[in-house]
Amino acid sequence: MMTFLSKNLLRIKQSPTMEITARAQELKANGLDIISLSVGEPDFDTPRNIKDAGIDAINKGKTKYTAVDGMPELKQAICNKFLRDNNLTYSKDQIIVSTGGKQVLFNALLATLNPGDEVIIPAPFWVSYPDMVKLAGGTPVIAEANFDNNYRLTAKDLEAAITPNTKWFIFNSPSNPTGAGYNWSELKALTNVLKRYPNIWIMTDDMYEHLAYDDFEFCTPAEVEPSLINRTLTTNGVSKGHAMTGWRIGYAAGPIKLVKAMAVIQSQSTSNPNTIAQWAAVEALNGNQDYLSKNNNIFQDRRNIVLNILNSIKGIKCPKPQGAFYIYASIEELIGKTTNNKIKIKSDKDFATELLNSEGVAVVFGSAFGLSPAFRVSYATSEKELTEACKRIKRFCETLS
Repeated sequence: MMTFLSKNLLRIKQSPTMEITARAQELKANGLDIISLSVGEPDFDTPRNIKDAGIDAINKGKTKYTAVDGMPELKQAICNKFLRDNNLTYSKDQIIVSTGGKQVLFNALLATLNPGDEVIIPAPFWVSYPDMVKLAGGTPVIAEANFDNNYRLTAKDLEAAITPNTKWFIFNSPSNPTGAGYNWSELKALTNVLKRYPNIWIMTDDMYEHLAYDDFEFCTPAEVEPSLINRTLTTNGVSKGHAMTGWRIGYAAGPIKLVKAMAVIQSQSTSNPNTIAQWAAVEALNGNQDYLSKNNNIFQDRRNIVLNILNSIKGIKCPKPQGAFYIYASIEELIGKTTNNKIKIKSDKDFATELLNSEGVAVVFGSAFGLSPAFRVSYATSEKELTEACKRIKRFCETLS
C-alpha cells in the first residue's frame, strides 16, 4: 500500500518550544498551578499607535491583496529603517515582506539549497533552523559555541565548520536561546573569515535587534563588513521589539536576484502577507518608538532578577545575556542526580520534565537547541511570576541528591 504521508516528515520534528508551551497550557487549563517560562513572546501589548494604524486600515477599506512580496509603503519604511538603524542602503526591489520572520528564512533556503549543500548553524540555535534546512533539501552543519565564550561562536570554530559544500552561514544576534550578542570586534572576526570564502552566503536573523542591554550595541554583518552586502540576506521583523508576534510580519533585504527568487516561492505558498498587518508595520517602523527603550528597561530588570536567583542555585551556571529575553542555564553538575521520587536525571529533557511535573514550571530543555545539558528560560513575563518560578526551580534543585 502506498504511504500517504510525505517522507519530508521523517526529516523533521515538531518544534519543541511549541510542544512544551502547549503542554503547559493544557496543564494550566486543567486547574494546575503552572508558570510557563517557555514562550518566546513579549508579554507587552502592541503599542496603541500601531494598533490604531491597523484599525484605520480596516476602516478605510485597505483590506485587498497587495504585491506578493509586500506593499510599496512598507518596503519604503523598511529601507528607511535599515538606513536609520544599521547604516545600510537598500532599494525597494531589494526588499521582501513575508508572513513572519520564519517564512523569510524558509523562502531563502527553499530558493537556494540543493542536495549536498551545507548550512552552518551555531549551537545553541533556534529550534527551527536545522529543520528548515532539511526541508529545503540541505544539510545542517552544527558549529558549537561553548559556555566559556558566553555561547558566542569564534572565528576558529566558524572556519573549522566550512567545507567546499558550504552555501550559507546562519547568524543570530542577540541569540535565541542564549541572549548572547556579538559586539563589533567579535563580529568583525567572523566576517574576516567569510571574506576569504566568496561562495558562502550569510543569512542574518536580527529579530532581537532592539532588545539590547547594558552597554551592548547591536550591529549586523553587512554593516560591519560592507563588502559582504552582495551575498548577505539581512532579515528582521516587528515581532519581538515591537510586541507584534501575532501580526506575523517579517522582512529581509538582499541582492535582487535572491529576493526575486524568494518572491517566486512565496507566490506559490502564502502570496502576500496580511494587508492590515502590513499597514500596522508601516507605523511600527515609521512612528514614535519611545516604547522600545521603556520595554528594554523592564526586560533588563527581569533579566537581572532571574540571573541572580539562578546563579545562586548550586549546580546551575548562567552567563549574562547581552540581549533578547532568554537565559541559557547550564546544568552539567545536576546530570546523574535523583529526584525525591527516585527518578534519575539522565538528560536536560529529564530535568525539564520533572521540573514541570513536581513544581509546575515549564522551561525548554537544551537538547532542543543543540547544546546540552542546559535549559532555556524566557523572562518575557511579570517579575512576580519570574521570582516565584525561580524559587520553585531552586527548591527542585535542592531536592536532587
